[in-house]
Amino acid sequence: MGKKLRVQRRGRGGHQYKASKMNKKAPSKYPTITAEGQQGFVKSMEHEPGRGAPLAYIEFSPGKGYHVSATEGISLNQPIMVGVGAIPKVGNVLHLKDIPVGTMVSNIELRPGDGGKIARSSGAFGTVIAHIDNYTTVRLPSRRIIRVTSNSRATIGIISGGGRLERPFMKAGEKHHKKKAKGHKYPTAHGVKMPAAMHPHGGGRHRRPGKSTTVSRHAPPGAKVGLIAARNSGKRQRKRI
Repeated sequence: MGKKLRVQRRGRGGHQYKASKMNKKAPSKYPTITAEGQQGFVKSMEHEPGRGAPLAYIEFSPGKGYHVSATEGISLNQPIMVGVGAIPKVGNVLHLKDIPVGTMVSNIELRPGDGGKIARSSGAFGTVIAHIDNYTTVRLPSRRIIRVTSNSRATIGIISGGGRLERPFMKAGEKHHKKKAKGHKYPTAHGVKMPAAMHPHGGGRHRRPGKSTTVSRHAPPGAKVGLIAARNSGKRQRKRI
């Protein structure tokens, strides 16, 4: 009799799957939209466990401000303008309708006032392609193109920390602490290394799944392993990269 798969056990919850809440600073999101623009200053740059980019604290007045992922090029005490009247300068937050075509932006709102949902990880950015009526076309980091309401906000510039994934892990302990901060299980064994009773990819005389590993996004936990909701795989995927 086999054991429950990791994805099945994780669905039950448990302390080994919970992300650490220690040393968390604050959510990374924009302040509430106001009728007039606001100006603040970069008060501090902080590290938050589990977050790849530094977290900048923008202060409008003592005790009033917000945290956001820092963009490349900003510095302490730099003035940051948010909303109406802001100019397209690195670190400033503007409505998409006020951002020139071709500008690289980050922390893009899907809906006005949601605080920023797209291009938030280290080194990520989107590109403003066009303004049509009340919508703005944006190319995402995945190269997908979407239309967003022009009243949504975005930050000028690229999220700092780019190239973070190019640095190798020199010790297993480094990877252990990274995974622990995110609540990921580590180390893990590949399914093809297991017996057939233990995993859908297990069994056989050779290390191979024996069938396509592309599965539906809506597959049950017992089958949701491999390339989940993959748009393409194999040769087509390698060509795209």
